[in-house]
Order: sequence, then structure tokens, then C-alpha cells
Amino acid sequence: MSEINSGTRSRRDFMAKSALAGVALPHVHAAENNTIQVALIGCGGRGTGAAVNALQVKNGPMKVVSMADIVPAKLNDNLDKLKTQFPNQVDVPPERRALGFEAYKQAMDPLKPGDVVILATPPAFRWVHFRHAIEKGLHVFMEKAVTVDGPTTKRMIELGEQARRKNLKVGVGLMVRHCRGRMALLERIRGGQIGDIIAMRAYRMGRAGGTAPPKPDNISEVMYQVQRFHAFLWGSGGVFSDYNIHQIDECCWMKGEWPVEAHGIGARHYRRDSLDQNFDTYSIEYTYADGTKLFFGGRYIPGCREEFASYAHGTSGSAVISTFMHTPGMPRIYKGHVIPRVANKTELRKAEDASAAWSYPQPEVSPYQLEWDDLMDAIRNDKPYNEVKRGAEASLVASMGRMAAHTGQIVTFDQMLNHPHEFAPNVDKLTADGPAPVMPDASGKYPVPEPGIKIDREY
Repeated sequence: MSEINSGTRSRRDFMAKSALAGVALPHVHAAENNTIQVALIGCGGRGTGAAVNALQVKNGPMKVVSMADIVPAKLNDNLDKLKTQFPNQVDVPPERRALGFEAYKQAMDPLKPGDVVILATPPAFRWVHFRHAIEKGLHVFMEKAVTVDGPTTKRMIELGEQARRKNLKVGVGLMVRHCRGRMALLERIRGGQIGDIIAMRAYRMGRAGGTAPPKPDNISEVMYQVQRFHAFLWGSGGVFSDYNIHQIDECCWMKGEWPVEAHGIGARHYRRDSLDQNFDTYSIEYTYADGTKLFFGGRYIPGCREEFASYAHGTSGSAVISTFMHTPGMPRIYKGHVIPRVANKTELRKAEDASAAWSYPQPEVSPYQLEWDDLMDAIRNDKPYNEVKRGAEASLVASMGRMAAHTGQIVTFDQMLNHPHEFAPNVDKLTADGPAPVMPDASGKYPVPEPGIKIDREY
């Protein structure tokens, strides 16, 4: 297993063809030679959050100089937020605001080799945008998940090697791996403080997500699906891949390897008139080479008990990897296997249980910031830094569990990697008015997984 290299919003339809399409934007000349310029591609909440973290890095000047999206309101609204928070570090005039499916190229045009691009669009587009960034000689921060199926996983791994050969630094947004508290926990687990890991548990249970109401008449099929990418497996891997990858990845990190197979169940219960492709519930049993199990439970139904946590159980103790959210993780070790439940933020005080054998000192630095601190340290000091293979494999393991539930079959790591079903094979040619990767039937419904009926592919 690859290790890390370092220690509803408002929307409106947009014009199908951007006024900037085909225009080569001029390079921006920084006022200081050591200023690193940043392009933001995908201006939603997570992309904007990544830009905030980038601009808060303290080891040298950084400036956001271009932005791209397919929805004007998202770009303009979040540009205003960035300018308000960082008035001296954001310089994105109208000519460097690009719209449309080719906007990623226009946003990278102003950058010079050695600058940074943030890739925060739906995961289906990740390999397309990464390929162009490599051609431009840019360092990259890409959000998770980075793939949604076997063919794109292979493609991303190869692109990662191309980036490595060009000495480009690439970070992947699995930020928990940068959490200093979880790093300290990992050292203790590897040091034998809980004995040999015999089982792990992880949960991502919350309110409904990834729904899709009927498509309005004033929007194209492609734009409808891209703007609701959590609802469509081709766009994001669905809620399973996009929501659950963190818990699955952090458990695999503690174990030190990827599982070899997955067996799972899931069902649609309360989707009502939603046209999405997701299940409401997922229960996955991952198995590692030595027989150790990781049990993952996901539920997206309002009114049910919520849990957002992960745990490891060993022969001589247990550990909390995540308490109730990504941050603060509040990692802890217990001598036995009785761990206080923390069901919501008001119960976080339970984490200070007297029976804990060890707990990481609080407060913690946000791993969202630490992942950027580590990436920029590698860029400015030319340290090896490439998280692509590990990010692609984590995405594949999430897809493996998802496919096991969606088909009702046991799916192995190798089967998932070599499965021929590519959800969106022509995503690099997608246009606003062109055919979408998945289409509704005559009744207006999209294909959904049917375990036991569709057993060799998810839909």
C-alpha cells in the first residue's frame, strides 16, 4: 500500500458556449518572483475551501489568478467571498474567469510551469483536467474521489507516474492522512499499543444526500446531471464513493494495506420521487489478506441516528480513529473495547473518558490546512510528493464496496481494477448540449442498481 510522502447553493443555467472559449489568456506576471499563482477549477464549496487553505499557507506568497466553472453564479459568488477574505491575494479580472466544459484549459493558461492548479470539479472530470495540468507543467491539488471505476483508476495511476517523472508535486484531498493526531495514533498502533488489529468499524450515517428531483425543462440533460453529480454514478461514484471514502481510507491507513475483497448489501427505501442512482443504506464487509475485517455502514435517511466515526479493535485494546467528524479527530486508545458513543457535537465531551489509555492533546490543527502546508512545503523545497496512486487506490476500494452492494456479489480488488465498465468514456468530449453519459428511459427514470439481477455491472 502506498504511504503518504509527508509526516444548496444557488444555480442558474449558463450559456452553452463561453464568451472566452478558444481565447488564450495571457500569463500573469507576479509582483514577486517567489509568488506561486493558483488556478481554481470547480468553484463550489470544497474548491473554494481548498483555495482558502492555499492562501493561508505561511511559507511564501500565493495568489489566486484564475477561476473556472460551468455555473456563473458559483464562480462569481465564491470569487466575491475569496476577495473579501483575501483582498491582496485574489486577482481574477473578468478575462480570467472562464465558463464551460473547456474552461479548465483557459484557467490554466495564465499559469507558468511550477504554479498550482486546484482540481475540484466532479470526480468524473479529474483525469481529463489532470492530464492537461501535467502537459502545462503545473503542480496539482485534486479533491477526492479521483476515480469512480476501474478504467479511470488505471488511467489516473499512469498519469500520476507521468507527473512523478516531471517532478510535479500532487496532493489528493484525503486530508485525514495529514492529521498530526491520527499520525500519532498510527505510530502507537504500529508500536503494538492495541496489539494486532482484528477488526475495524466505520460509519457515515446522516441525512439524505445525492437526490435528484425531476429535471426542469430549462436545463440540458448534461447540465442537470453535472450540477447534481452526487446523484449519478458516472459523475461521482454516488454518495458511497464521495461521502464514504474518508472513513474507508483512514481505516486502511491504520491497517497498512488495502482489502482484497468486499461483500455488501444495500437498498433504496425512501428516495420517493428522487431520480438518482443511489441506495439509502449500505453495509460493506471488507476483508484483508490476513482475514481481518473492516465493517462499514452508511445510511442517508433523515430522522435516524447519526454517526460519523471509525474505530480499530486489537488483541489488547481499541482505538478511535475519528470521533464524530473529520476534524477534530480526537483520536484515542482504550485498554478494552468499551468506547463511549458520541452521536453529535454536543456529546464530544464524552471523548474525555477517564478509561482512555491515551488521547491526542486538544485542540488540533485542521487537516484541511495541514494537507496544504505539506504540499506547499514540498513544492517550495523540492521534496518528493505524489499522492496520486494512493488516492486512486483509495477511490478504487470505495468503488469495490459500492459495486459489491450494487450487484450483490463479492468483488475483489483486482476485479474492480480490471472491470471494463467505464461509466463516462467520452467525458473529455462532453458538451452542455450533447448526450449525457446516462439517459432516462421513457418514463423519465434513470437506471438504478439491481442486486442479483444486474450482477456484472452496476447499471
